Amino acid sequence: SRSLWGDNLKNVTLIGRGIDNTILSFESQIEGAEGIKIVNSDNITLKDFTIQDSKGDLIKIEDSKNIKFINIKAQWSGGPKETNGSYALYPVKSENILVDGCIAIGASDAGIYVGQSKNIIVRNSEAYNNVAGIEIENSTNADVYDNYAHNNSGGILVFDLPDLLIKKGQKIRVYNNLVLENNLYNFAPEGNIVAKVPAGTGIMILATSHVEVFNNIILENKTSNTSIV
Repeated sequence: SRSLWGDNLKNVTLIGRGIDNTILSFESQIEGAEGIKIVNSDNITLKDFTIQDSKGDLIKIEDSKNIKFINIKAQWSGGPKETNGSYALYPVKSENILVDGCIAIGASDAGIYVGQSKNIIVRNSEAYNNVAGIEIENSTNADVYDNYAHNNSGGILVFDLPDLLIKKGQKIRVYNNLVLENNLYNFAPEGNIVAKVPAGTGIMILATSHVEVFNNIILENKTSNTSIV
């Protein structure tokens, strides 16, 4: 019924028995925003479980390094709603991040979001029924590949935004992804920056530099398959 917090952890693995076999449900949460929040930590692996229905972000990791999300399903089970939390998987202000084999569903901002971070891999993952499927924001040295982004408002977003502590993201590669039919209505709360992303956006690059997009299949996104803004 409350958030699970970790602070100043080292060499910790939280492991379940597989997606939908081990389920952490925060449906009855009465205190805290996140489901799991880990800060100021090193060498953390989260693996083989489902987490769902927190009031805010499902898993937030901040000011940490050497972070792995492996085979995690992070979802709001009631479908797309403005009242869902902002981010399903949310590493921020961190470094050496791996997201591998994960599924993100129902986020009112971004399903898989990496912000103000460096040295990032997002691969073999699926994002659907989110406003943004996968978002890399104000980050450096990221590879986003072999993912499936579908039925989001926007499939894959690479952004630099102002007024953040860490600025000037760069050196992002987006390749070998399937970005298909991201035509879901935009259900982000008003005032959120992703509320401005048009439904029907495949890949959008906004206000950033040194971005390579190649060898992707980008189909049937009704507003724009690709856009540079």
